[in-house]
Amino acid sequence: MNEVMRPHTVGILAGMGPAAGVDFARLFVGACEDWLRAHGRAVSDQAYPAHWMAQLPIADRTQALTDDTAPQPLAAMAQGLAQLAGLGARAVAMPCNTAHAWHAALQERVPQVELLHMPQETAAALQRQGLTRVALLATEGSYRTGLYARAFAEQGIECLLPDAGQRDWLMQGIYDGVKAGDLALAQQRFVAVGEQLRSQHGDIALAMACTEIPLALPQAPAAQGWTLIDPAAILAAALARRAYAD
Repeated sequence: MNEVMRPHTVGILAGMGPAAGVDFARLFVGACEDWLRAHGRAVSDQAYPAHWMAQLPIADRTQALTDDTAPQPLAAMAQGLAQLAGLGARAVAMPCNTAHAWHAALQERVPQVELLHMPQETAAALQRQGLTRVALLATEGSYRTGLYARAFAEQGIECLLPDAGQRDWLMQGIYDGVKAGDLALAQQRFVAVGEQLRSQHGDIALAMACTEIPLALPQAPAAQGWTLIDPAAILAAALARRAYAD
């Protein structure tokens, strides 16, 4: 990037849930700092890209995927994406894994902005790290759509899935735990699933493919030393690269 060029404006389509959106903004700022240091640039307030975040009350994505009568999120997500495009965003990150079930529809509705694809960015990052087997911690909606299974398969990565009971525990940790403000319950449920998966598959990497899971699991004492993959952090780094691209 030429020294006189300024970073591109980017956007964050958030609100799914709000705490995850706020945490993603933190991850993005950290990713920008990492990029600046890696490229020998001074870290200052003026070196960060302009970035807009839309925190919208969007209908629950898993309910929309599992219940045909539930409110659907596409219209609200498209509205937010169009607003970010109108503010000059060149690329937009959507820090909700399950929402990527509507990625193609959103990109078709708002083609003037690049909507990053979190499962694909994650799979590519894991392939670069040389990982070949990963256990997936996600929502029921993500499991049903096969978002990560397809993305991992394209990169030659085996995607190991929890059983039905373990999925129920994950959903309890997400909805009754993080989304309800009960982090103790969230940690208990996430750790229990992680321990069972590690018992089944050995010292397996765990992909925290719901943005609520990284808000609780990495802080659990029992999870220290586990290989935890945070797709939100990978997405934040991808958005930083788009912001600083020539």
